[in-house]
Amino acid sequence: MADNTFAPETACGAILRGGGPMDNGADCYRKFLNGDDNGIVEIIRDYKDGLILYLNSITGNMGAAEELMEDTFFKLVTKKPKFNGKSLFKTWLYAIGRNAATDSFRKRTKYADQPIDDLDGIKDEEDIERNYLIEEQKQHLYNAMEKLNPDYRQALCLTFFENFSNEETAQIMKKTRRQIENILYRAKQSLKSELEKEGFEYERL
Repeated sequence: MADNTFAPETACGAILRGGGPMDNGADCYRKFLNGDDNGIVEIIRDYKDGLILYLNSITGNMGAAEELMEDTFFKLVTKKPKFNGKSLFKTWLYAIGRNAATDSFRKRTKYADQPIDDLDGIKDEEDIERNYLIEEQKQHLYNAMEKLNPDYRQALCLTFFENFSNEETAQIMKKTRRQIENILYRAKQSLKSELEKEGFEYERL
C-alpha cells in the first residue's frame, strides 16, 4: 500500500500521491511557450521514457521508438502546437507521438498503403535490452505483450505501464471508450494466456 504522507515533486511540479503522479506537464509547456527553455527540458526529462515505451509498443523497434520520441519533442520545440487543456498534457503528448509514428510509416513507400496496425512485423532481429524495465514482473509482462496484436499491446501499455484511464487511452488511440473496453478485455485474456504458457501469473489480470 502506498504511503500517502510522502509527496515528492517532479521537475514539472507534479506531486506524487498514492503512488501515482499528477500530470502538470502543461505548466512546463506554458513556461516554455513563455520563453523559458527549462520548460521543454523538464518535459523531456519527465516524459521521454514512458513515451519511448509506448512508441515501442507500436513499432516493435526500440531504435525507431527513440527516433519517434525525438521527432515528437522536435515538433513541440519547432511548431509549438496549441494545448487546449481538454485532456491531460500527457494524453495530448502521447497522441502527438502516435501521429508521428503514423506519419513515419506512411512516408515509407514500401508500406505506404498499409495501415499502421498491419506493421507489427517491422522489428529488429536483435533482442534490445530495455534498461528501464528492470523489474522482473514487468519484463515478463513486456515479453508476453510483444506477442499480442498491436491494438492489444498499445491499450495494455497505456493502461498498465502509463496508468491512463480508458477514456484517455481512447483519445490517444482514436477509438471510442467502448472499443477500448472491448480491446482491453480481449487483450487481458490473451496476455493471461501468454503468461500462463511461461508459468507466470500476474495478479492484476
